[in-house]
Amino acid sequence: MVKILAIGDFHGKFPSKLKDIIKKEKIDFVLSTGDFFPWGMKKIFFKYCYNTSKNLWDVLGKKKYKQLTLKDLKDGEKKVIKKLNKLPVQDFTTTGNYDLTNINDHYPADRWNTGWNWADHDFLSPILKKYPAIKRVDYSFAKYKDFVIIGGIGHSSPGDVKSKAYKKHKKILEKLFNRFKKENKQRKLIFLFHNMPYMCGKLDLINDKKADKSARGKHFGAKLTRKIIDKYHPVLGIGGHMHENQGKCKIGKTLVINPGAAVNKKAVIIDFDEEKGKVERVKFVR
Repeated sequence: MVKILAIGDFHGKFPSKLKDIIKKEKIDFVLSTGDFFPWGMKKIFFKYCYNTSKNLWDVLGKKKYKQLTLKDLKDGEKKVIKKLNKLPVQDFTTTGNYDLTNINDHYPADRWNTGWNWADHDFLSPILKKYPAIKRVDYSFAKYKDFVIIGGIGHSSPGDVKSKAYKKHKKILEKLFNRFKKENKQRKLIFLFHNMPYMCGKLDLINDKKADKSARGKHFGAKLTRKIIDKYHPVLGIGGHMHENQGKCKIGKTLVINPGAAVNKKAVIIDFDEEKGKVERVKFVR
């Protein structure tokens, strides 16, 4: 039996009980879905920028925006990434929509590029390179014994399926899944992503009463992630992004799990039977 701890959406907070869970449950490895940094500008973004053409620095000014971004990076590295790296087991991670990597996996380029080189910089990559116990897998893969972990992102919305970015990253994932057909057939392939798959029951449904009215009650999971699951049927899919939607659902033969948000002290423990190629137990941490 392999025991997995899945967790994500830290936003600058690291649950102190993680170490105890890993020791008590004898966890073999950790899967994390990203969003390490706090995003201290969240309220300002949704008040002044959401569903508009405004950037945060149009509201705050570039100097203030830069100052707050650097603070987020410092806090996320100190309070989350360093602590993840000190865990006694390997962590495999994808990155979140606020991890400042500048990865565009489903938007048209003209919508994605801000025109300000500093803001479009990849801030996360040089940080993660300092921490060997955290293995990044977005649009790549990693192995743990006989398991293969393939990563995606899905950003924060369904995405534009006609965009070059969507088509590019779809090809990358298809190439990876085709490479590991044997492991997938053996039910030992795990798909790790940030945003939930599109239309996965209530797990990608925006039901937060504080959410913008234009999005409330709608499914905001990633169509790219859903497309890959429908085509390849991995045994297990782990995502997040939707903080309030801790839970699980089945998409065909794939068990999809949202661990809930680490910032709210949530996670999930998964017992996986290697011989049977199936999940035996899902225990949500609340």
